[in-house]
Amino acid sequence: MKPISKLEAVVSCKCPRCREGAIFSGSMLSLKGQVTNEYCPHCQLRFEREPGFFYVAMFISYAMNVAEMIALAAGAYFFGLELTYENLWAYVAITIGGVLLFAPFNYRYSRVMLLHWLTPGLKYMPETAKP
Repeated sequence: MKPISKLEAVVSCKCPRCREGAIFSGSMLSLKGQVTNEYCPHCQLRFEREPGFFYVAMFISYAMNVAEMIALAAGAYFFGLELTYENLWAYVAITIGGVLLFAPFNYRYSRVMLLHWLTPGLKYMPETAKP
């Protein structure tokens, strides 16, 4: 079996070390909420490297929120919503609605990006991917 690429592992929320085990135990829109597994079900990597490790994911999520708000406001302007004082609340509603809509995505992928790209010493080890 050919190992999956790093991009495929990020998109499918797989473990950064073996690229086979799931980081989350539920779906993104699950009613039970998104639960981060404590350990990789395949290679037993502990995802929360130290207490409070995922607090850094808040900063990543913040950057994602800012980028999304700018994109939504620019998109609203591009599609004909004039940038006037009368339309201020329309822009606020669009950006806040977008933040709420993208919240599950941001929660999940800020943690995945932290594990895959911003954790020093955590790298792909193909020998852990073998059954």
